[in-house]
Amino acid sequence: MLIIGDGTVITRDADNPFFPDGAVVIEKDKILEVGFETELKAKYPEADYISAHGGIIMPGLINAHTHIYSGLARGLSIKGNNPTNFLEILKGLWWAIDGKLTLDGTRASAYATILDCIRDGVTTIFDHHASFGEIPGSLFAIKDVAKELGIRSCLCYEVSERSGEEKTLQGIKENADFITWTEEENDDMIKAMFGGHALFTISDKTFEKMVEANNGRAGFHIHVAEGMLDVYDSLRNYGCLPVNRLLHNGILGKKTLLGHCVHISHGEMEIIKETGTRVVNNPESNMGNAVGSAPVLQMMKKGILVGMGTDAYTHDMLESLKVFLIIQRHVAALPNVAWGEAMTMLFENNRKIAEECFGTPIGILKEGAKADVIVMDYHPFTPLSDENIDGHILFGMMGKNCRTTVINGRVVYKDREFVDIDEEKINAWTMEQSKKLWGELNNRKY
Repeated sequence: MLIIGDGTVITRDADNPFFPDGAVVIEKDKILEVGFETELKAKYPEADYISAHGGIIMPGLINAHTHIYSGLARGLSIKGNNPTNFLEILKGLWWAIDGKLTLDGTRASAYATILDCIRDGVTTIFDHHASFGEIPGSLFAIKDVAKELGIRSCLCYEVSERSGEEKTLQGIKENADFITWTEEENDDMIKAMFGGHALFTISDKTFEKMVEANNGRAGFHIHVAEGMLDVYDSLRNYGCLPVNRLLHNGILGKKTLLGHCVHISHGEMEIIKETGTRVVNNPESNMGNAVGSAPVLQMMKKGILVGMGTDAYTHDMLESLKVFLIIQRHVAALPNVAWGEAMTMLFENNRKIAEECFGTPIGILKEGAKADVIVMDYHPFTPLSDENIDGHILFGMMGKNCRTTVINGRVVYKDREFVDIDEEKINAWTMEQSKKLWGELNNRKY
C-alpha cells in the first residue's frame, strides 16, 4: 500500500474535485481512497509514503495521438530537405525516417519517447507507428519497451501504400497479429487499434483488406484531412469527401479515432457525430506543418467527442493545452472562446477515449480508478481553490513541473529520478541507434 501526500490533490472528479492538504491511497494497481492526509495516514499507518513536497497531486495525463517513430528526429537535419508544403514535409523527413527504421531503431524510438512522456507526467499513450524499414514485429518491439518502462499504451501500425504492395500487406498483418496478441493476453496495460496512414495513401481495395483483417475486433486509428491532400484525392479519385470515404468503407464508429480533421466540412462533421466516431486534435503539429487549425469548436458544438494529442510534436500535454487555446482564439478572433473546450478535451474526453479502450477508469483520482498519479512541483503565489484549478493548470504548469509519476500503482519516476530504470544505459544505446539512422539518412558518420 502507498500513500502520496503532503500536497494539494486535484482529482478531476466532479463530486470531490479538490483536497487541500490531501492524499491518495494506492493499493496494488488501483486507487483505494482519496481525502485529507491526516485522516488517511491515521487510517493506513503501515502504508509506504511519498511526499509531494507541497506540490500538486493529480491524475496522470493522457496523450490520445502520438508517433513513437519520430523519437530519434530531435536535432536532425536531412541534407537537401527544405520543404515548402505538407507533402514535401512527409516525403523529405518523416517518410525518410520511417523508411530506414529497423526493429532496433523502433525500440530506440520507443525508449526515447516513453522516457520523455513519463518525465512530463504522461501515463497513457495512443501511438500510431510506422517503420517501413522493418515492419514485422515492430508493434511487439514497442510493446516490450512499454512494458519494461511501465507506460499504459494503445498501439497500431499505419498501413499505407506509399512503399508498395508488400509493405502494405505487412502493415495489415502487423496490425492483425498484434490485435490477436492483445486479445489472447488481455493485458490491461497494452491494447491495440488498427492503424492507417492517410486516405491519399490508401485505396478502397486496401481499406477492404484492413476491414477484413480487423474483423470488427478493434477501432481504427487513422489520419484524416490533416492537409488538403486527402480532400483533393478523395474528390478526384472517389467522387466524395474523405469522411464519406471512411463511411463507405466501414471505418467509422465509436471505437475509431480520426487524427487531425483539419479540413472537414459541416456535412462530414454530421457523419462523424452520427457514427459516434472520435476525433483527436493536435494543435502544435498542425501549426508546425502549416496545414491549418482544426474546427474543434464547431465539432464540439455539434456534439463530437474531440480529444487532444501531440502528433509527437511534443510529449508535454500541458504545452499542447496552452497552444490549443491560443490558436483557437487567434482563428476565431475572439479572446473569450475555447477555455472550456480545452479543459474538456484534455481532462474529460481523453479520459473517455482511454476508458473505452482499456475498459477501466483512467485519468481520474477516485476509488476504484487505475492508480495513474503524478506529482507536480507547483507552489502558487495566488489563491488556489476548486474554483480556479484550470486557471492554475493552464497558466502555471508545464510537463517539466512533474517530479513523480506513478502508473498502474508502479512508481516509475520519483523526485525526478527514474525508479529501477537505467536511464544512462538506455540513453547510450539509443544514441548508437540514432547515429546509425542519421548516418543512413545523410550518408555520413556521426
